[in-house]
Order: sequence, then C-alpha cells, then structure tokens
Amino acid sequence: MSKVKLAIFDMAGTTVQDHNEVEKCFLDAIKATNIEVSSEKINSMMGWSKILVFETIWKEAIGIDHPSYRDQVNKSYQLFCHTLENHYKTIGAKPYEGVLEVFEFCRQQDIKIALTTGFYRIVTDIILQQLGWEKDLDQNYLCAKNTNANIINCSISSSDVEHGRPAPDMIKLAMQKLHIADSKSVINLGDTPSDLLSAQHAHVYYSVGSLYGTHKESELTAYPHDQFIKEPKAYIDIIKQL
Repeated sequence: MSKVKLAIFDMAGTTVQDHNEVEKCFLDAIKATNIEVSSEKINSMMGWSKILVFETIWKEAIGIDHPSYRDQVNKSYQLFCHTLENHYKTIGAKPYEGVLEVFEFCRQQDIKIALTTGFYRIVTDIILQQLGWEKDLDQNYLCAKNTNANIINCSISSSDVEHGRPAPDMIKLAMQKLHIADSKSVINLGDTPSDLLSAQHAHVYYSVGSLYGTHKESELTAYPHDQFIKEPKAYIDIIKQL
C-alpha cells in the first residue's frame, strides 16, 4: 500500500500540453494594451492566478496608486481571457503522452487524483470538457471515489480559492475536498516555480518538477523540490519508491 494518498497535478505544462500558447496569449493581451513586458518576465509568473499577473505587470509599470491602474489591469485581463478561451475552444487540449497511464496507475493504487491550475474556472472547464475529464465530476468538481470510469477525483482552479499560487490554498482545498488530513501523504507535480513553491508552502510529502513543460531545469533548480522528471510516466516510478 502506497504512503501516497493524493497525487496533485498542475494542468497546462504538466498534464495538458502547452507549447507556450498560454505565454503567447499573455503577450498578445499585453501588446494590445500598449505595455512592454518580456517573455522571460511572463514565463517567471506562469502558474500564478492570471489576474495577479496583470496586477503585477501594471503595478510595476505605473504603480497601484495611478488613477487608471485598475482599469488597465481589467482591460488587459479581459483581452487575455478572450484570447485564451478562444484558443482552447478552437484548438482544443491534449494530454501529454503517458499522463493517462499515470492516472490509471494512481487509480490502481487507490491514490486520489486532483488537478490544480492558475487558470480561472471558465477556462478550466473548457479544458476539462475538451479532454473529457469532467464527466464524473459533480457540481463541486468532485468525484470522491476511485472507479474504473473516472479520470480525476477533483478539479481546483485559482478562482476557487482566495490566494492562488505560490500560496498553498489550492493544494489545501483539494485535500479538504478529498478528506486527506495529512499533507505528508500528498505528492505534487508541476512545471513552474510557483508550483514548487506552493508545494513547499503546503508541506507536501514529495514535490516533483516537470521538465517537459514550460520551464527548463536551469529555471527551476533554485526552487524547492525533491526531484525532476523529463516525462510523465517517470512519476509512476517515483510513487513506487515512496
């Protein structure tokens, strides 16, 4: 019997393929609102609540006391939302190769599966629907029992909590919904610095960084982690060894 009772996965860049499309949506929205931000800056904030990204950008550009600060944040954010939602509605979403095998292994081991994401709920739902991963979730985005039919047990978006990453709120909410009391029975996988920081702040048992997503090892190595993996299926071997 595995010590792990809950496996938490980030979405874009970890379970859902992301070839920098989200970063491009950010840059398109920023360009449309006449502000200069580097792709490196955007990449450093991947995994955050998306509204927080624009609040940070405009705070650094004009300051939060500027009379147009909130209007500029909202304008950029709405443009981003429109672009992002349209992207996933038209292009769709695909899991990385091996992700479904990892999910199946977790089910066989009676390990609950939760997805967390910096996306807000509307986009999260679009992606889940495109993948067919929403079918067994109730109105609370919960499927409490492992069955042969379900894909995941819980979906948590940044808009479901008060504080998105790097705060631990999403991990803690997943634990609460799935009745997991001990964070030392939780393993977390993500591809951004904020994923690794949120796992640290939640005091999970084991924190794994994905090197097949949006960040390179050199961009993640300074952040708290237990191990990196280069493909999803390597997660199975980690769980077996814990």
